[in-house]
Amino acid sequence: MQIQKLEKLPGNPTISWGMNGYTTDKIFVVSAIEVENTFEFSLREKPQHYKKTWEINSDDIHYLNTIIEQKHSFGAYHEDELIAWIICNYKARNNSLFIESLLVSETFRGQNIGRLLIKSVNREARELRCRIVEMETQNTNYQAIKFFQNAGFTITGINTKLYNDSTETALFMSYDVLI
Repeated sequence: MQIQKLEKLPGNPTISWGMNGYTTDKIFVVSAIEVENTFEFSLREKPQHYKKTWEINSDDIHYLNTIIEQKHSFGAYHEDELIAWIICNYKARNNSLFIESLLVSETFRGQNIGRLLIKSVNREARELRCRIVEMETQNTNYQAIKFFQNAGFTITGINTKLYNDSTETALFMSYDVLI
């Protein structure tokens, strides 16, 4: 397996990647309290079955390719076939690298490919002299939250109104880039 910079998605490789999404038996419940000038939120683990799937269409591929043109995204290849990606958007306004999408083919999940992609992003962020790498996921995506925490990310914010599904709260996570 090789990790290399993505040039362009020629089509939609996810068609053969199996399920795009996640299934879990544990989620994080987000509680938010606002009193006068104070805002607090807390997370607690809750046993709950949750499944989310999505389709990636040609508009999504076009959008991802516009980000890939920045040359800060990486793909994992097995026998010259793309099996995973991490697509990152450099944001000059706050000197950060934002992970727009991290996706691994269902067949190759659990094989540390995500960790290798994160390492590539870390090197890229250091070369760009970014202050942080950041990302966003749902409170229901327990495995992703734990994965990013194990990779050094901490939860830095929430948005309770980002998604149409009232079950989901956006969690923002980041880590400081050590130059």
